Amino acid sequence: MKALSRLHSMLELLGTRHRRRVLVPRRGLDFASNDYLGLAQSDLLRDAAQKALQRDVPLGSGGSRLLRGNHPEHEALEQEAAAFFDSEAALFLGGGFQANQAIFSTLPAAEDLILYDALVHASAHEGMRMGRAQARAFAHNNVRAARLAIEEWVAAGGSGQIWIAVESIYSMEGDIAPLAELSDLARVYDAILVVDEAHATGVFGPNGKGLAHGLNAGQLTLHTCGKGLGVSGGLICGPKVVIDTLINRARPVIFATAPSPFNAALVRAVLQHLQTDPSLSLTAQSRIRHAHAVARQAAVPNEALNSQIIPVILGDDAKTMEMAATLQSKGFDIRGIRPPTVPRGTSRLRVSITGNVSMDDISALFETLAHQQVEAA
Repeated sequence: MKALSRLHSMLELLGTRHRRRVLVPRRGLDFASNDYLGLAQSDLLRDAAQKALQRDVPLGSGGSRLLRGNHPEHEALEQEAAAFFDSEAALFLGGGFQANQAIFSTLPAAEDLILYDALVHASAHEGMRMGRAQARAFAHNNVRAARLAIEEWVAAGGSGQIWIAVESIYSMEGDIAPLAELSDLARVYDAILVVDEAHATGVFGPNGKGLAHGLNAGQLTLHTCGKGLGVSGGLICGPKVVIDTLINRARPVIFATAPSPFNAALVRAVLQHLQTDPSLSLTAQSRIRHAHAVARQAAVPNEALNSQIIPVILGDDAKTMEMAATLQSKGFDIRGIRPPTVPRGTSRLRVSITGNVSMDDISALFETLAHQQVEAA
């Protein structure tokens, strides 16, 4: 069949470019996942799971939220999440990808402008592609460029609502958005700031509430539950009218099976723990500071040291995958990241400081990395 032959050719071409992806098992120390607090296999979640089972919380939802899939655990989580993140309301979806799809495909109208950071996540791009609004990129973390783009749009006759889409921590760069300046910009132009907190939730902000916490009462925030919180799902937090609109209009809400009530119960347990005990996020930040210190000794550029995500840019696709394989063989689970996930010529090792490694493990990783780089030079 022509279609299958075409797919085979495409995969072979990816292989020759060292860009073909395959699913591989976990191996060695966890420097690859987004389990930043080490909760995914924690006693905290095991205990929460046992209590949820004792309360007869269903493992599956059985349908969409509008067709009997709604459960008291979903509603309790949304009420507690709204209180935790200091928003009017919250909505629980199956994942952060679906949440971004829902926001950008549903809320902006045809006459609106979505102004997005050039490195915003693929899920936001997918939502924008599905939506009706005009979308324009601005240079990464460049507030001046964002302001100029707004001024140009207004000068050209733009008069709809402006939406500014950013991430608080960027998943492949590990750098942090200038949220205070972006929030000020949003106020000046009566724009809605949409902040994807996927890699900040649980780690940064008071009690892990995120880096955008407290900046702008009118903004939307997205908090994924499958990274720092250790479970799965996504929470959209914002004004109640926005949440009600998503329930009525968002296809990822209306036509998708609701997330598991059991997962909602687990996320509730994590948020309740974070509310009363800041030690998880404080310990994570201590690991991050240690990682930055030893990374500097290993000659990782200082501009790459902003968060728990540390990119080691090697440039060449083949060299990156070879270095990843070498580190895996030495007991460190690190994955190589290649285009199109990152721009061409910036293939990298994405070092993730998770809650599943010790200070000694972190030191050993960067010592090994420094040695391997010397050998490869």
